[in-house]
Amino acid sequence: MAPEFIDRVLENIKSVMVAKPEVLEFALVAVLSGKHLLIEDVPGIGKTTLAKTLAHSLGCNFHRVQCTPDLLPSDITGIHFFNQKTCEFEFRPGPIIANIVLVDEINRATPRTQSSLLECMEEGQVTVDGVTMPLPQPFMVIATQNPVELQGTFPLPEAQLDRFLLRLVLGYPNLGDEDVMLLRFERSNPLERLPAVTSASEIMDIRRQVQEIYVEPSVRRYILEVVRKTRTNPSITLGCSSRASLSLYRASQALALIRGRDFVLPDDVKQLAMPVLGHRLILSTEAYLHNTSKEELIADILSSLPVPAED
Repeated sequence: MAPEFIDRVLENIKSVMVAKPEVLEFALVAVLSGKHLLIEDVPGIGKTTLAKTLAHSLGCNFHRVQCTPDLLPSDITGIHFFNQKTCEFEFRPGPIIANIVLVDEINRATPRTQSSLLECMEEGQVTVDGVTMPLPQPFMVIATQNPVELQGTFPLPEAQLDRFLLRLVLGYPNLGDEDVMLLRFERSNPLERLPAVTSASEIMDIRRQVQEIYVEPSVRRYILEVVRKTRTNPSITLGCSSRASLSLYRASQALALIRGRDFVLPDDVKQLAMPVLGHRLILSTEAYLHNTSKEELIADILSSLPVPAED
């Protein structure tokens, strides 16, 4: 069931989105891991298009929130209002009560509004006026942000960034891909006629299969060593948390399933190290002064550790 599911979803996304194959795989990793996705890049690269294409393909209840500085927490979570006809308070649910929630330009929302997502993302529930309600399953937040336009934005704090399983950077398309995109959007937007190719119940079934993917003890120790190295590196002020270890573990299982295996390879861990760990690091002042990138640091960590031998 899993290979057919993967092919069906990826082909549907590719009918709209022109992107690197690993970007689409990693986006699906977040879906199958039951976690959240942060898409970050310059304007006009296709962040929102990727998020909407993914959401439409999954066939789940989908809501979108366009973040602005005047957006309130209640605009996301919902409110209790007094119905004058019934003389009773009624709950009007916010857009967070959905399977897939696109939070567009999340860094334009104030910290107070950003914090309203924390409980939802970590615990799968929302509390309004002291009443806690479970969110529908599957539940996933797909957030986008623009890293180059800083005026009127509020950078996500570390606690919020740690809630995202992956941070994806799309990058500029090559000449051939951009030509395909022009032809694809020449007469109409293909997203408007994109069908759903799966359902909420099927996604939950595949998520259970991800948890059964085998992780050999040496590969599990390799994951732990990679994360622990981020805590002792002198160029890193804040290393990755235990949540990062679990995220890298679960993401590796999902990537193995996507690639048709029932076991995790060290290469799965290496390919996911940057998208899973990069946004959780805070570099030291010296690293910033020397223009040391997170990519370079993670590459150094990976090269300094022996790779587990395959049996």
